[in-house]
Amino acid sequence: MTSIPLRKLGSSDLEVFPLSLGGNVFGWTADETTSFAVLDAYTAAGGNFIDTADSYSAWVDGNSGGESETVIGRWLAARGNRDDVVIATKVSQHPDFPGLSAENIKAAAEASLRRLGTDHIDLYYTHFDKPETPVEEIIGALDELVKAGKVRATGASNISAERLSESLAFSDREGLARYVALQPHYNLVSRDTYEGELQAVAAHQGLAAVPYFALASGFLTGKYRPGATVESARAKGGAGKHLETERGRKVLAALDEIAASHDTPVATVALAWLAAQPTVTAPIASARTVEQLPALLGVAELTLTEEELGRLTEASA
Repeated sequence: MTSIPLRKLGSSDLEVFPLSLGGNVFGWTADETTSFAVLDAYTAAGGNFIDTADSYSAWVDGNSGGESETVIGRWLAARGNRDDVVIATKVSQHPDFPGLSAENIKAAAEASLRRLGTDHIDLYYTHFDKPETPVEEIIGALDELVKAGKVRATGASNISAERLSESLAFSDREGLARYVALQPHYNLVSRDTYEGELQAVAAHQGLAAVPYFALASGFLTGKYRPGATVESARAKGGAGKHLETERGRKVLAALDEIAASHDTPVATVALAWLAAQPTVTAPIASARTVEQLPALLGVAELTLTEEELGRLTEASA
């Protein structure tokens, strides 16, 4: 792969690869050895943007949350490459550190720093907004972490346009650290949550969108087909449900045609559509194995034509 130019993350001084590697599988469907191999292959290809959360993967029997951060921390220590990667993690959903009170944000950040074996988090997101907590308290706590050098930049995920606007207005009014990134649920078959008001706020405020579920839990890889059985922990989460909708079938048909014309995997085309949308800096996608990575990394080198983008947009309307 030729050297891929990095993209500026919103108004921050962080520069990131155009595909963020999702860490939700580390310590869950990918054991430590496999996780290290995936991380090695991603960085060898020029990747530098790793996404995790303190709660990954508390939903798995026998796990308590923090497994993904721990795996990433051990990998960073083994490779000695902390300064070469941008680590994003999140607060609010860890069973021991729920919510967004100022006290909890600071305690959760310390726990994440310990697991990651580092003295700073590059990008710290509020994982799920908690409307019962005033934005003033949340932003104040995040600003303290930034001033202390423990966090370089902040972002929000799963937040309403109204609360996002309130947060940014408070930061601006008080001269406190302001969100530079937004992590929305957004992909070719799930456009409604982001497009519209939230996207408008991101565009107006200069936020970088870093969409999660970029491949719709695997549906947009093309492996879910009528009559096909997919062996995947995430298949149970309903990736196959999109096959039952007209939108899902139309999107797959358009992806198949465009992928064939570029001689590239369906997943690469789905990510390229997302990467071309206004405000999007880097979609997030995870790989359980090294073999799954090339289809994801291909987004950095595939540029779709306006006609191809239009076809996909229309199919997914």
